[in-house]
Amino acid sequence: MADHHHAHHHEHAAAGNRRRLLVVLLLNLIYLVAEVIGGVLTNSLALLSDAGHMLTDVAALALALVALWFAARPPDPRRSYGYYRVEILAALFNGMTLLAITVFITVEAITRLLHPPAVHGLGLLIIAAGGLVVNLLGAYLLQHGHAHSLNIRAAFYHLLADALGSLGAVLAGVFVIAFGWTIADPIMAIGIAILIVVSSVGLVGEAVDVLLEAVPKHVDVEQVRAVLLGLPGVLGVHDLHVWTLTTGMYALSCHVVVNCEDFACVKLETIRNLLHDQFDIPHMTVQLETEELAEEEDIHL
Repeated sequence: MADHHHAHHHEHAAAGNRRRLLVVLLLNLIYLVAEVIGGVLTNSLALLSDAGHMLTDVAALALALVALWFAARPPDPRRSYGYYRVEILAALFNGMTLLAITVFITVEAITRLLHPPAVHGLGLLIIAAGGLVVNLLGAYLLQHGHAHSLNIRAAFYHLLADALGSLGAVLAGVFVIAFGWTIADPIMAIGIAILIVVSSVGLVGEAVDVLLEAVPKHVDVEQVRAVLLGLPGVLGVHDLHVWTLTTGMYALSCHVVVNCEDFACVKLETIRNLLHDQFDIPHMTVQLETEELAEEEDIHL
């Protein structure tokens, strides 16, 4: 029953995330066109790099939206867990594109530091300010779901990094207007690149952990083992594995050795409720076995 409730909650959250993603995607798509035109007219790298990042935002949002739709498909005979991991693959791809963007921005910024071109400060300031508003609005719309979905978090980081990019472009415009510092444009672009790296490295690491089926950060395997060993009638625990299906959905499998022949001394329901309540693990497979069977399998308790 708990599994069904957890899956229903996940589906409801995914539906809300799809609606928010669609709205944010349309907002970014509209402003992308304006920002590209503005970047060309003002000859601003900070603005063009921001427009380039907004282009990846549009792609990232579209990918996140497709991933959410795909992840909602039911399990089939070949994929018994369903398609939840599609969201993680999308998050990994979006995280990698964030890192790739920083390389492009940094190389171009260094070139402009050596040979600073003329920059139209007022146009840069106006267009970048509009981009900042659009990105902050998009980040606000996605903030509800980013803590519960790595896929949404990747899209959120794209928007947040782009908002920082727009802020950098605004500041560059101010410096160009006030002091004629055209060098502020590439300096701000490099600052943007550094901020993008900081936000994306952790995202990529989380996605890789899920794909490698690493233990969730909130779970201590040895603590799980200790809790199970603390149950009356339990002699040992082996083949204990805990992993993440997708963000917020965790699974566990283990063998529990008991000291009675008919397993009456330990109830599976007790183990299930314990793991669910203490470690937020809704999906689990627990095999009860006797000490004799464990010895036959050469398991050392």
